[in-house]
Amino acid sequence: MPKTIANIEDSVQLVNASGSVGANYIEANEAFSKKDFVFRIKISRKESKESRYWLKLVDINNEPKLEQERVELIQEATELMNIFGSIMHKSE
Repeated sequence: MPKTIANIEDSVQLVNASGSVGANYIEANEAFSKKDFVFRIKISRKESKESRYWLKLVDINNEPKLEQERVELIQEATELMNIFGSIMHKSE
């Protein structure tokens, strides 16, 4: 990736959001109540959605290999969103 100011900032946001997905999922599995569990799952879903957003913003300078990686990561973030959404609806 080109080391532009925008890419550096977007990458930091992406790392924060993507790390939060897993951290909140772990917290959900250690929840004290059903309400807490659903809340953490909702946060994981939100952070998955945010990760997808930041992936779309990163400038890859039209490099095919990086574009393929981005497409795969966006798909993974979308799948996580769907999984968390399903867990959320079944738990409420």
